[in-house]
Amino acid sequence: MSDLKRAVAAEALGALLLSGVVIGSGIMASHLARDDATALIANTGATAAILFVLITALGPISGAHFNPAVTLVMTLRGELRANAGVLYVAAQIFGCIAGAVIAHAMFGLPLVQQSLHVRSGAQQLLSESVATFALLATILLVSKARPQAVAAAVSLIIAAGYWWTASTSFANPAITVARALSDTFAGIRPEDAPWFILAQLAGALAAAGVCGWLIGEGAQKNKPAAQVRGARERV
Repeated sequence: MSDLKRAVAAEALGALLLSGVVIGSGIMASHLARDDATALIANTGATAAILFVLITALGPISGAHFNPAVTLVMTLRGELRANAGVLYVAAQIFGCIAGAVIAHAMFGLPLVQQSLHVRSGAQQLLSESVATFALLATILLVSKARPQAVAAAVSLIIAAGYWWTASTSFANPAITVARALSDTFAGIRPEDAPWFILAQLAGALAAAGVCGWLIGEGAQKNKPAAQVRGARERV
């Protein structure tokens, strides 16, 4: 139980710092940059940097999800118990909201806001599905091929997502909730947020199915144990 408490606390802390950096760097960038492209470069760099640090530091404690879509997939795969998954998601949402409040406080803004940043339309939802698919595929495939590279790989896929998706790759329901409470560069209108979250979950579930097939998990489960061991030894 004490290990679970530490893991949940790590998820809350990681989500808080991630949200604070995403929103805070967006505020700073909008203050300093002369155009949106430069602001987005700054926002991208700060987000990728904090992700690498947080995954490296907190991964051994909680797995460093910081994202309900990741927790959902890991729970469905049997890598996390359902009760722990519920606590993880609650901690992630709480942490992300707290991070938004702290970011606002540091820049002297109202602590809780209603975003007016419109992010609607089929292309935005498709972008969120694709971005979340890419994130989960990165986690599942890289953790299988080279576990020590997960922190770098996740940081890079999020950095890329800022620039190749129309939505700038939220790819995280908890961050989406927090960004709906921030009328800043990183914000999203509250009425657009539920659709983003549904698109993110759809992308995550699709990635779980596709990557499970690519890894050959179903086939390995159906093979005799000796045959699976022999295949691993040959590799």
